[in-house]
Amino acid sequence: MAKGRGIQLLVFDWAGTTVDYGSSAPETVFERVFESAGIHLTRDEINRPMGMEKKAHIRQLLSSENGGRQWEEAYGRPWTEDDVEMLYQKFETILNEVVAEYSQPIPGVVETVEKLRRAGYRIGSTTGYTSQIMEKVISEAEKYGYKADCVVTPDLTEAGRPTPFMLFECMRQMNVYPPCEVVKVGDTVVDIQEGKNAGAWSVGILEGSNLLGLTREEYEAMDPEELRKCKYDAAECYRKAGADIVIDTILDLPEAVAELNRRLIKREVEE
Repeated sequence: MAKGRGIQLLVFDWAGTTVDYGSSAPETVFERVFESAGIHLTRDEINRPMGMEKKAHIRQLLSSENGGRQWEEAYGRPWTEDDVEMLYQKFETILNEVVAEYSQPIPGVVETVEKLRRAGYRIGSTTGYTSQIMEKVISEAEKYGYKADCVVTPDLTEAGRPTPFMLFECMRQMNVYPPCEVVKVGDTVVDIQEGKNAGAWSVGILEGSNLLGLTREEYEAMDPEELRKCKYDAAECYRKAGADIVIDTILDLPEAVAELNRRLIKREVEE
């Protein structure tokens, strides 16, 4: 690589990062699907695997102590892959019906992405949604002014997060290499892991994130000290997953990218 090129590509997650404040759509649909099967899970339990490919997410919920226990109590047997497929088909059906309602960009996204584009950065994206679901998300987000240069889904790569293959596909499509010129921006632990597993930089966002787990109304109404603690705990989760930087809102991203460029230059000088 030519030294001094710096960051070239930013790869965003979708729900909870660029659209759907608090990642409400998948959380709501998972709750409805599991409730219909007689399984009652908390918001925290549902959110814990968020960002994964959706069948993998369902397996995580069924494998949890509470989910597995309730399944055996309700059905008299452990869950099977047939059960995963049944729940997944319900999830995709309901999500397809409601996802457009949750696809408005999070405040600050449109202006921040425009600023980054003017600075010469390319905008990629990865998601836990399928390509079919993303057709509705992309179309709705564009109405409000947000569009990524490429969108990579787990059905394209046959592997979701935390593997790096969707991010690698973004790099291939955008013709950017090596990974140190790429920043993954997301709102879940597996977003951070996706970036680090690819050898890229990873940035976690707090406001609007699935990891913070608050609706916009809850965020704005929360006691400032309680909100500070929630943000601190979420930031620690990001850092334990390997985040290079944690930012409060997406409006802070240009300065975070500038800092990563400084770190990249320093790394090259030291090498």
